[in-house]
Amino acid sequence: MFIGEFQHNLDSKGRMAMPAKFRQKLTGGAIITRGLDRCLFVFTNKDWEVLAQKLIALPLAQANSRAFTRLMLAGAVDVETDKQGRILIPDYLREYAGLKKQVVVAGLYNRIEIWDGEAWKQYKTKTESQSDEIAEKLSELGI
Repeated sequence: MFIGEFQHNLDSKGRMAMPAKFRQKLTGGAIITRGLDRCLFVFTNKDWEVLAQKLIALPLAQANSRAFTRLMLAGAVDVETDKQGRILIPDYLREYAGLKKQVVVAGLYNRIEIWDGEAWKQYKTKTESQSDEIAEKLSELGI
């Protein structure tokens, strides 16, 4: 389980240290891919396999299914943590998420999200200002 919010920096080579509390769960490697809202998603290999199976089961004849599957699968890459607990984020994923030097690593139970620090700040401010409205909509779903 991944929970918490952490601030880290990217080095000049695109490496980022994963939060110490996440490293053990990532020792077998992980998958990093394009996420939603212009962030990156990081999954353990096990959780990635569950998601990938759902994605490939989507109807091939539907354009939205094909587009979402491409977004998630075509941009995915295997990553390993090095001895310092860092992962290398490829250029194309750093560009997609607009990652600069300061990044935020957010644990969301079965995945990690990596955000540009300023983008996270803006997203969080907007979401927090709408929290009552969001909660009301979720209550309609039984949450």
